Amino acid sequence: MADDGQGRLRTEEGPAGGAALAGGEMLLLSVGLLALALLAAYRLYLRWGARNGSGGAARQGEAAALPRMKRRDFSLEQLREFDGARNPRILLAVNGKVFDVTKGSKFYGPEGPYGIFAGRDASRGLATFCLDKDALRDEYDDLSDLNAVQMESVREWEMQFKEKYDYVGRLLKPGEEPSEYTDEEDTKDHTKQE
Repeated sequence: MADDGQGRLRTEEGPAGGAALAGGEMLLLSVGLLALALLAAYRLYLRWGARNGSGGAARQGEAAALPRMKRRDFSLEQLREFDGARNPRILLAVNGKVFDVTKGSKFYGPEGPYGIFAGRDASRGLATFCLDKDALRDEYDDLSDLNAVQMESVREWEMQFKEKYDYVGRLLKPGEEPSEYTDEEDTKDHTKQE
């Protein structure tokens, strides 16, 4: 600010045509907005941490304490028991094979992003990249209406689950009898996976 020679104060304008004071106000506004954004991020972190932190850690510890599941086959009804809510063990089926995904409970547990697949046949949802309950069937799904690309996707998902999680049995078709597994087969296959 300077005297204009007639006793009045005038502001000096910067190169952009705005008053020099406006730049300071912009800086103050930017700092204020940054502070608000950081506060909001911190509050979200606290809320998310409280929901997933201690409970998630307890669930992970509980999962680690579970003994390795013996091989058996499952009907859809039997599979639904293993949804992470009613039972700490979490199972899901992909392409007719059942996997124990308990060690991935932060993903497949009740509050996880893929929790919808827990205790279910996840094949159709994985094939169509759909996380809606509508993508899952309550009756046995033979996947016969999926196209070749979707079936290839199901097979790729199956391979990923085989590499990462324990295979614990087959998903039974209606009327199909479960297989009898010996302890030797069970041990041999679990050792092969590791």
